[in-house]
Amino acid sequence: MSGHDWVQAVVRSYPGATVPELATSRATGRTILTAGADAPLVIWAVSDGRAGMRDQVLGLAEAVARRRPAQTIPKTVAWRAGIGRGPTFLNLAPRLTLAPSSGVAPPWPDIWIAAGRATLPLSVRIGRWSHGRAFVVQTQDPRMSPSRFDLVVAPAHDELSGANVFPIAGAPHRVTPERMAAERARFSSLIEPLPRPRVAVLIGGTSKAFKLPAERAAAMALEIRHALQEAGGSLMLTFSRRTPAPARAALTAGLGELPGIIWDETGENPFFAFLGAADAVLVTEDSANMATQAAATGKPVMILKMAGESAKFSRFHADLAAREAARPFAGAIGSWSYPPLAETDRAAGEILRRYDAREVAP
Repeated sequence: MSGHDWVQAVVRSYPGATVPELATSRATGRTILTAGADAPLVIWAVSDGRAGMRDQVLGLAEAVARRRPAQTIPKTVAWRAGIGRGPTFLNLAPRLTLAPSSGVAPPWPDIWIAAGRATLPLSVRIGRWSHGRAFVVQTQDPRMSPSRFDLVVAPAHDELSGANVFPIAGAPHRVTPERMAAERARFSSLIEPLPRPRVAVLIGGTSKAFKLPAERAAAMALEIRHALQEAGGSLMLTFSRRTPAPARAALTAGLGELPGIIWDETGENPFFAFLGAADAVLVTEDSANMATQAAATGKPVMILKMAGESAKFSRFHADLAAREAARPFAGAIGSWSYPPLAETDRAAGEILRRYDAREVAP
């Protein structure tokens, strides 16, 4: 596509946008096309559609947009014949193997934020395809040289290092005071009658390092039930897609008679409402995403033990403990406070700092 054609495509796709300008990249010295000074940034939030990955990229994109006018466009990557599940280096012709529904085509964004293995064949090429226009951000550890991206926002507990690596505690997310308040108001008829302390319980499930067999789930239910009965409070519980069916059944059976709500995945997900209304949060130890979201509330976070162990997650939980955000669940509902974790906003600031630094006026 010629430069003229590219500009016309931008104007057609983003009505009202300022015609792109020319700038010089400080990093490469190349002339690149950028958004005009008065135009909102165009950000693509790219994932494979799984909730954890989608929330990371949307949360980071939304955090950038809170700092600067921007249009966030979610993109869900799909590959023909399951090719995206294979090693990145084997996907030699991603334009041919990418499903059309992915919508990955010019005009390219100003900022590309991606998460998950399925996005890597695109993330390592989007800079070249866009002739340097797209600033490429990858979350998590990409398991390849970070130099292939403009910025990698990686969990600190992965211990990834490099000039363009920005480590954060946990993972980017979409939890904000405004979202929690709005969602709490939407579900107020269900939540407000519940006795306090209201305890949000976030249950994960099977992962590489952790398991939740029915026996452990039943014991967990007993521990939670005793703590809530002692406190005189109520339950607000959600499962994840990884929670095994026997564990769901054991937890539901063990906790079903308590005052509260066990979301059965019918209707809208009250996850953000639960966080907003909670006086404390219990979260299983397998999920950095859920623990980071819980720590963004400034409310006590207690970690529920599962079967298994992980040195990486031990480092992560130690980091949360050092920030006074989380403690192991010891059979009682604790009460303490700390500054809410704001790592997503911190990462958004770094994205814009580096995005601005790579350009000079024409």
